[in-house]
Amino acid sequence: MPPIRSRTICWTPTWNKNREGLGLEHLLLAERTADSVVLAFDEERRPFRLTYRLAWNDSWQLRDAELVLTTESLTRSLSLHTDGQGHWRDRDGQAIDDLDGCVDIDIWPTPFTNSFPIRREPMAVGERRQFRMAWIFAPDLTARAQPQAYTRLADRTYRFESLDGSDFRADLSVDGDGIVLDYPGLFRRVREDA
Repeated sequence: MPPIRSRTICWTPTWNKNREGLGLEHLLLAERTADSVVLAFDEERRPFRLTYRLAWNDSWQLRDAELVLTTESLTRSLSLHTDGQGHWRDRDGQAIDDLDGCVDIDIWPTPFTNSFPIRREPMAVGERRQFRMAWIFAPDLTARAQPQAYTRLADRTYRFESLDGSDFRADLSVDGDGIVLDYPGLFRRVREDA
């Protein structure tokens, strides 16, 4: 894939049917960094703000992830560092053994992190690959390993599958940079020309 161009991308969340369309992710994307703010409501109808900053190398191997979650009653932060080879450390330099073997990160709730395996591991149409992801559940700022799979269905369409026993899957449309446009039932890109 060609190098990423710097730009601003926004998505609106659609997962909370009681508050569909309320909230926004505002992502500043640069060549090897992303800086984002997510404003949303969790399933219990509580508002939260998630900020995250990611840095990666030219091969889309994540290096650093800094996350801060803020609600009306608390602020939490999570700092992760990885060598791009499946070894993770926290802000104090302590190894996070539970994430051993995870090369990519998947942060809930953002569609952006789905771009890491898509960009890092180009696939032919019809090809399917499995990944071990460092899955971050933002409302609690917890991290755990999660198996996932991606199948390239067409030039700009990928099937995402969670292999954690939930049978969750979604067909994701992406733009020319491999960044999610629409994630059915969860996120919708706000048109850049709107």
